[in-house]
Amino acid sequence: MASQLRLRFALALVTGAGSGIGRAVGVRLAAEGATVAACDLDGAAARETVRLLGGPGSHEGAPRGAHAAFQADVSEAGAVSRLVDQVQVKKRDDVAPFKALTLPPVPSALQGFLVGNVGQTNYAASKAGVVGLTQTAARELGRHGIRCNSVLPGFIKTPMTQKVPQKVLDKVTGMIPLGHMGDPEDVADVVAFLASEDSGYITGASVEVTGGLFM
Repeated sequence: MASQLRLRFALALVTGAGSGIGRAVGVRLAAEGATVAACDLDGAAARETVRLLGGPGSHEGAPRGAHAAFQADVSEAGAVSRLVDQVQVKKRDDVAPFKALTLPPVPSALQGFLVGNVGQTNYAASKAGVVGLTQTAARELGRHGIRCNSVLPGFIKTPMTQKVPQKVLDKVTGMIPLGHMGDPEDVADVVAFLASEDSGYITGASVEVTGGLFM
């Protein structure tokens, strides 16, 4: 972890922040100095994430509708400059309102960073969609100084993978060159890099965090 506060003064909105990778991302960005709006459908989980973040500079939300959560968590803290969409399983029709709520305010900021996070191998179709969306958004928003990148996790130790049969996990682990599953913090490290100025000339990229699984 970098010793300097690379995200000081940044306001980061993290969806799916109630557990797993989303929670790890929120904790990491807060450690880098960001104010974090932790959003999750599970209100208790979001509040627990905020407790782990510590300090007065973090907010939680359990959206009944995206508009209420977005305004409650962000409007009083300032303009969002980092957006991490970390939702693994999406319900029908939730992408359009999320896009409508988040994209209009962002170009008014001096700069911004959007990091999408897509799921495991059985999400191949959605992964391809997010990669394409990342590249399109990067091209369209680049003129506003907004960078868009995505992170592609492999098998990460999360509540989701805990539901996978052990024999499947053993088989997949045997296919990973590094020989073990990843931790949520492994993904959070990459997100923190992409959200910082250390990646200032990177946009439209999709970074695999897989332990070499897909080589």
